[in-house]
Amino acid sequence: MKASEVFVKCLENEGIDYVYGIPGEENLDVMDAILDSSVQFITTRHEQGAAFMADVYGRLTGRAGVCMSTLGPGAINLMTGVADANMDHAPLVAIAGQADTHRLHKESHQVLDLEEIFRSITKYSSRLLAPEIIPEVTRKAFKIAQTEKTGATFIEFPENIAKLDSSEQPLPVAHPTLPEPPSEQVKKAAKIISEAKQPIILAGNGVIRTHANKELAEFAEKLNIPLTNTFMAKGIIPFKHPMALGSAGLQAQDYINFGFEKADVVICVGYDLVEYHPHLWHPTADRKIVHIDSSPAEVDGNYTVAVGVVGDISHSLQRIADIAQPHQGHTLRKLRKALIEEMNLHRDDGFFPMKPQKIIWDLRTVLGLEDIVICDVGAHKMWMARMFRCEYPNTCIISNGFASMGIAVPGAIAAKMAFPERKVVAVTGDAGFLMNSQEIETALRLNVPIVVLIWNDSGYGLIEWKQMTTFGRASHVSFNNPDFAKYAQSFGANGYKITQADELMPVLKQALADKTLSIIDCPVDYSENLKLTEKLGEMICPF
Repeated sequence: MKASEVFVKCLENEGIDYVYGIPGEENLDVMDAILDSSVQFITTRHEQGAAFMADVYGRLTGRAGVCMSTLGPGAINLMTGVADANMDHAPLVAIAGQADTHRLHKESHQVLDLEEIFRSITKYSSRLLAPEIIPEVTRKAFKIAQTEKTGATFIEFPENIAKLDSSEQPLPVAHPTLPEPPSEQVKKAAKIISEAKQPIILAGNGVIRTHANKELAEFAEKLNIPLTNTFMAKGIIPFKHPMALGSAGLQAQDYINFGFEKADVVICVGYDLVEYHPHLWHPTADRKIVHIDSSPAEVDGNYTVAVGVVGDISHSLQRIADIAQPHQGHTLRKLRKALIEEMNLHRDDGFFPMKPQKIIWDLRTVLGLEDIVICDVGAHKMWMARMFRCEYPNTCIISNGFASMGIAVPGAIAAKMAFPERKVVAVTGDAGFLMNSQEIETALRLNVPIVVLIWNDSGYGLIEWKQMTTFGRASHVSFNNPDFAKYAQSFGANGYKITQADELMPVLKQALADKTLSIIDCPVDYSENLKLTEKLGEMICPF
């Protein structure tokens, strides 16, 4: 058996369904071995798209998504998606072919030290230098990628090693369990929470990764403590839950920030600092912080922990809730009421181009509660994070660690492949869409029917928002777009262009019923961005 065949058997052993990528000369043997395996290779149109697909597949399933490229430029094209997965803590294993090992010591065509390059953006990076180590390196790459905090790993596979004979076999797959939280820390946390006058919970993506959402909802309800979530933790408890306050993450005053201002104890559960920097919600650095997570807290001047409960998050929450004293009243309820009133304000809005609030209202209305939205990065992300209601985790995916544009279309393809029974919508700006729009062909070839909803403002809307807020004028953010409906049709997809506000909801319903990929070009009025900034700046605490 060839080493390449052993490697593919290791992928099978890990339960891999899909490998996303592009074939090349330096991964010929691996590509040939895949033909005789249960692993399905998904040929993409760009390596970045492949990495984003693996990224989102990993987020949604909890099992490492896999992407593969050839050496040099192919591998480098993977890096944005790999870095995104690593910083957003999505399990991913990236594989790249490499030149013959006899070329690696010198300047050579397309040769880069990929093991070293990927080391800075992954949890683990290794090179296969002998057939004998393939089972160990592969098992380690998947184990590390899928162990909390999950992230990206990388394997470099030189072409001459792939051709060698090998009799190795895959190693048994074992999934490590998280440790039990120390009893003493549980008691300390319970004491601080019991003595708090105005506690608040900040829930992060770690709760989703560890499937602790049910225990978190019970914790909040039992102790009567209001809860806000980061952008990446939308749906961590149902929005209809009486303790839910909505999402925190705007770099400006918002209803939720009043909750942090009034709080004397902030209970951070599964919270990663990359999601929402502490200086934005804890600028005074004088509140007591209870850190509940699978890993110790990151060191930060605005995140000084009074007590850290490190271990299985579900068990930590249960054990603290068993001994902590419930709180009386819920003075932060007014914050939730104010947010709901704002959400309802634009339900019948007829302005065109459409206001972000109305687009969100229509989208939320037509989608089922377990359908999936993959949100790109841009001004629309801020609106979606703030106003799109979620009742279940992993139903609105927002990249907010690395926060890379271009994730929505390839991510939506992966989401639909992971959950074919659910409707999947890619919410993207015109800029983010064109960064990976070539993957439309991938979706059509695979018969993966997704809906792409483009918020079209002919510019980099989020950057303009920041420029106008900071300097009062915009700089080099405008551009022209193709006719997106005709662009869709040129691929063989369905294309729709919204011309008035009352068209969006019926078009969305039609597109979701289509048996193929559909693209909706929806002009958006981003003058609402500055109106929101002004409103937030004038906001007065409602209690």
